[in-house]
Amino acid sequence: MIQEEKQLLLKDLSARLMYGIICKCLHSNNVKATAIDTEDSSVYYFDCDEWESIEYCKPYLRPMSSMTDEEKKELFEIGCEGNIEYPYGMYFRCQDWLNAHHFDYRGLIEKGLAIAVTEENNPYKK
Repeated sequence: MIQEEKQLLLKDLSARLMYGIICKCLHSNNVKATAIDTEDSSVYYFDCDEWESIEYCKPYLRPMSSMTDEEKKELFEIGCEGNIEYPYGMYFRCQDWLNAHHFDYRGLIEKGLAIAVTEENNPYKK
C-alpha cells in the first residue's frame, strides 16, 4: 500500500468511527474499528484488543450503486440533490449521512482498499 492510499484510508476511517465501521483485519473478518493513530498509521479494534497497521484494514462499504430509491429520496430531502459535492453546510450533512449508511463515496472499493457489502456479505445486517 502506497502512502497516498494509507492517507486516504486513514482519512476515510477517521470520519466513520462514530458510525460503527466494520472491517476485515489481519486476524478477523468482522471487527469494529474504534480508534485511529495517525502518527503510526494504525487502527485499534476493541473486540480483539489489538492495534494493527492500516495496511491490514479493509472496511466493509456499500457501493454508491447499491443506494435504494428510498435512500436516494432521504438523501435528497437533506439537501444533497444527488450531488455529494454540494457547497457549504449541505456537503457535511451529506457526508455524515453517507458515512452513517456506510457508502463508499471515495472509491475505496475500486482501489482495492475496501470490501463491497453485498446481500450475502453484509456485516451490518442484524
